[in-house]
Amino acid sequence: MSGVMKSAIYLDYNATAPIRESVIAAVSDAMSACGNASSVHAMGRSAHARLEDARAKVAALANARPRDVLFCSGGTEASNTVIRGAGAQSLIISRIEHDCVRAAALESGLQTFELAVDQSGLVDMNMLRSHLEAAPKPALVSVMLANNEMGVIQPLAKIAEMAHEYGALVHTDAVQAAGKIMLDRNLLGVDYLTLSAHKLGGPQGVGAVILAPTAPLHALICGGGQELSRRSGTENVAGIVGFGVAALEAMADIGRMDNLAAERKRMEQALKAHSAHVHIIGEDAPRLATTSCIALPGVKGETQVMHFDLNGICVSSGSACSSGKVKVSHVLTAMGYDPSIAEASIRVSLGYQTRREDIDSFIKAWTTLADRVQARK
Repeated sequence: MSGVMKSAIYLDYNATAPIRESVIAAVSDAMSACGNASSVHAMGRSAHARLEDARAKVAALANARPRDVLFCSGGTEASNTVIRGAGAQSLIISRIEHDCVRAAALESGLQTFELAVDQSGLVDMNMLRSHLEAAPKPALVSVMLANNEMGVIQPLAKIAEMAHEYGALVHTDAVQAAGKIMLDRNLLGVDYLTLSAHKLGGPQGVGAVILAPTAPLHALICGGGQELSRRSGTENVAGIVGFGVAALEAMADIGRMDNLAAERKRMEQALKAHSAHVHIIGEDAPRLATTSCIALPGVKGETQVMHFDLNGICVSSGSACSSGKVKVSHVLTAMGYDPSIAEASIRVSLGYQTRREDIDSFIKAWTTLADRVQARK
């Protein structure tokens, strides 16, 4: 871990998780070995064996078959691959999807229907049925399993059941949910599930699509026929090896989620006890144990992020995948929050290295900021 990571209090796991020491060791070992996984000589076979071992570990994360795991460069490519390659004639997406899904839907040129959400962040199931009836078939429904900004968990099994009644295919962006709740592609009933290694403590730049055995998928990248011709290009063996190690450890971390949920609850209760003006976004819906979206009216999110940074605490304002852009969260506005609330929100996300004293430090820094805001009134 870098010196910065050792000295800072890191509460931004939804942006990226600190890379695990076991992953660093596994990646280093894989990088020290030569061999193209498509070569038939001994070194190539060794690289291929590493690749397939990692594939089995990632498959286990979602209770899937190894052959149904397609490796790619990350969650963004994974979701783009599904949106563009499922063969859909129309798209149905929620209004709180990650930008990689929203932008891919726009670029696809397909007729796209948007699903409203309530103030808890849950999709409108009646609107889903109406869209399924109206959408050109086959439709692809894309609803993320757990939101990256507030952690709200969608009822994917019910969404998939309804969608399949109309012959639609279903994709879920499970990037944030993986390693925090138990994943089972079969129980969720989805046709496509997408993942990213760096949210689990693995390397950045590695992701996966996990398909149902019969799900159609046209290749987004063509060439040498790697990944069963579903994604050509020489595989990033070292990165994929790291993904496999991270997936294995992340499954073991799920047992810690009750403790993290208790710490998050303690934190949120302390903030609400200190100020009547704080908003905890999505608190009445099922949420990941690791995620809290907190709005403090009167202070823009980016200003809050700077305040915490000066106090040695790393948090985010909205999604960290927006290349430094400062903009009002489309997630909170879709939930019906006034822009004055949406622009005053931050995201605090916990993970496998989070300690009780880290939460204490955050509470102390937040109450100092809240008091400063109150003193101005």
